[in-house]
Amino acid sequence: MFPEYRDLITKLKGQDNYFTRLFDKHNELDQAIKNMEARIVSATVHEIEKLKKEKLLIKDQIYAHLRGLEGARSA
Repeated sequence: MFPEYRDLITKLKGQDNYFTRLFDKHNELDQAIKNMEARIVSATVHEIEKLKKEKLLIKDQIYAHLRGLEGARSA
């Protein structure tokens, strides 16, 4: 996710509580979706789609946070 921010992501994990919470939640949702799609965990198509939308929203929040920090560093 966001290879152009790889160094910043590594730096933020564990240092920025907001970012860490978002990052961990994104990974948690990703694993849950994979388990549902692999039928390890039973779920309806609707449930999977709901989690995918939640994951995308979190990804957008992560990106906005990274962009904001990048802008702050450039200023």
